[in-house]
Amino acid sequence: MRGAALDARRADARARKEASKATVAKFADAATSDSFVNFQHKLGIGADNPLSSATYGFNPITRIRTLLEWIHRGSWLGGVAVDIIAEDMTKMGVELQSDLDPGDIRKIEELAVALRVWPNSCSTVKWARLFGGAIAVMLVEGQKLDTQLRVETIGRDQFKGLFVLDRWQVEPSLNNLVQDLGPDLGLPKFYRVLADAPALFGQKIHHSRVMRLQGIELSYYQRLIEQLWGESEIERLYDRMVAFDSTTTGAAQLAYKAYLRTFQIEGLRDIIAAGGKPLEGLLRYVDMFRRFQTMEGMTLLDIKDKFEGTERTVFAGLADLMIAFAQQVAGALQIPLVRLLGQAPAGLNSTGESDLRTYYDNIKARQETSFRVPMTRIYRALAGSAGIKLPDGFWIQFRSLWQLQEKEKAEIAEIDGRTIAAAEERSFMSQATAMRELKQSSHVTGRFSNITDAEIAEADDELAPRGEEVLGPDGEPIGTPAGAPPKKKTNGAAEHADDGVTAVRDAAVRDALQRAQDANAKAMDSLAASNRVLADALSRQREPIVVPPAAVTVHEGDMRVEVQPAAAPEVKVPVTVEGAQVHVAPAAAPRVEVPVSLTVKGHPKSTRETIKRDGAGEIIERNIEHKE
Repeated sequence: MRGAALDARRADARARKEASKATVAKFADAATSDSFVNFQHKLGIGADNPLSSATYGFNPITRIRTLLEWIHRGSWLGGVAVDIIAEDMTKMGVELQSDLDPGDIRKIEELAVALRVWPNSCSTVKWARLFGGAIAVMLVEGQKLDTQLRVETIGRDQFKGLFVLDRWQVEPSLNNLVQDLGPDLGLPKFYRVLADAPALFGQKIHHSRVMRLQGIELSYYQRLIEQLWGESEIERLYDRMVAFDSTTTGAAQLAYKAYLRTFQIEGLRDIIAAGGKPLEGLLRYVDMFRRFQTMEGMTLLDIKDKFEGTERTVFAGLADLMIAFAQQVAGALQIPLVRLLGQAPAGLNSTGESDLRTYYDNIKARQETSFRVPMTRIYRALAGSAGIKLPDGFWIQFRSLWQLQEKEKAEIAEIDGRTIAAAEERSFMSQATAMRELKQSSHVTGRFSNITDAEIAEADDELAPRGEEVLGPDGEPIGTPAGAPPKKKTNGAAEHADDGVTAVRDAAVRDALQRAQDANAKAMDSLAASNRVLADALSRQREPIVVPPAAVTVHEGDMRVEVQPAAAPEVKVPVTVEGAQVHVAPAAAPRVEVPVSLTVKGHPKSTRETIKRDGAGEIIERNIEHKE
């Protein structure tokens, strides 16, 4: 393997040498046919112009560890280029998707916090991005590091967390690669910890016990040069970083030359050439001149000297130039400016929301491709160390970086709850399914997360029968007209037990009582409406009037609600329970009539208010009539 890496380096050097020769005499004798070229005006690649001399070089700073460390340590841009994505990938953690008890989930999460799983994972991502590769060793007490890890063998309190090592602290076994078919095929089978590592030095670690992360993925022959690691994120960004830092530093130095002053001194050349006392005297003279101009605004000149004034430096366009370079850096890193620089979004009605959503989607993709498999293994180890057996179907879900406000969560929970309740009420789903739907929505809303699997198992998993399908004791559907010939009973109907009939009857009675309560509430609304009509009529009279007692009648389809004067409202609902037969009249569109009789100066006056409601009880029309 080392011989192959050496051959790859030699081949790479020869290729760069040939590319350099080809650049000198590029397209000297022939024109290209796959791009635009105008030889007369020297336009396009291949013509005799500076553009044709451009090429790409090889600047492998991934191999220069000290330079990368200086960039990460001394350049704020290099620091955030490495740290931001690593922190965003690990700061929200995961949600455990399984049938575990909420108490067990809390234990696993507390153990992950105690063992610093996520901070160490963040460090692994950082050093992988900076150096091109890093590993995090899973520490399991009582097991040898050079043996294959079987997560199911981890017992209580055996898992001790992660130990992070960058690529310069380990040596991969380039001559002993994984040959078993699978995702690790062709990768190093072991990693030997070098002597300058802070711990585990000299140990040989099996690849199944590490979380291996790398920087930018390279082609095979380039990976051989980098000992099967990736490329540093800084290497691809290096020229854009230099351009940005050069621009900002140059702009800062221009501030010291915001204005230029010209001071003409007779015989200056001779004074400088002579040096010695004359030159020292000149320097003291200029220094005195500068001090008095700064403190008092005075200019001290010899009668033969001349002061020309000032020339101010123009800074127009510098800000746009720096923003342009910053945008190139942001594009190279795939990080929006609002996240990279903390810059407020510019433009009319611009909030930066779309930029952040695109960035968060990229973070999600990185988590899925490089984090899901190792983090699932780590959480299985955490569960085993906590003494918790994971059920089948266990998996992890990375929490979204886009966080909803509490008000938004409450609104979503309310809408989901109403939708699920309506579907269950209309027999589109069972009670158990409805509870599963509510629990599944908890990862978004934070509500209904404490619904346990035991409660779901105890819930009814059968669809509630609709009204026309409810059977009475005689096996006929409820609502069959009297005297109608009975339907032929099927074997299934004949086998209904008494407890099933009782359950159906109880459900129908509860439904009837619920309808009665709804009618009572609407009656109270109608009573309040009649009081408003009466108050409105009284407010229009200037002389005392006599108001006789009035009755309020509310019609809800076939249901009748009567409210007597000075009495509590009484709800009358035609409900008949005969064995298992329950008859509840269907509710039509509500119509409320409130007759109010008044006597004004001996003349009767009648006021009538008519209210029409829709099926949900909302008022859709209101009319008030006055009759003499």
